[in-house]
Amino acid sequence: VQLVESGGGLVQAGGSLNLSCTTSGIIFSINPMGWYRQAPGKQRELVAGITGGGSTNYADSVKGRFTISRDNAKNTVYLQMNSLKPEDTAVYYCNAGSIGYRPDYWGQGTQVTVSS
Repeated sequence: VQLVESGGGLVQAGGSLNLSCTTSGIIFSINPMGWYRQAPGKQRELVAGITGGGSTNYADSVKGRFTISRDNAKNTVYLQMNSLKPEDTAVYYCNAGSIGYRPDYWGQGTQVTVSS
């Protein structure tokens, strides 16, 4: 199983980034997927999640600014981040949620830095 994130970088406050996570080794179309982030000295937190059926949920701090989506033909989940704030600075991780007894899987993370 591989989850490979891309799209992180340095952006000014108010800017946008689009993260991608391409997967292999899982049945992507039915797998719940999520984006998490971890800032220095803080616990990892859920940013957004999407079910196999396309239902989404978001952390209150990103509602209205971030959009999670998936392309089952490409085995890829995206996180469009708009109106970025310095407090969005973190390492962002892609997660393939567990199904039944199968554990969840994590990507290696991609750094997002928002300058003020």
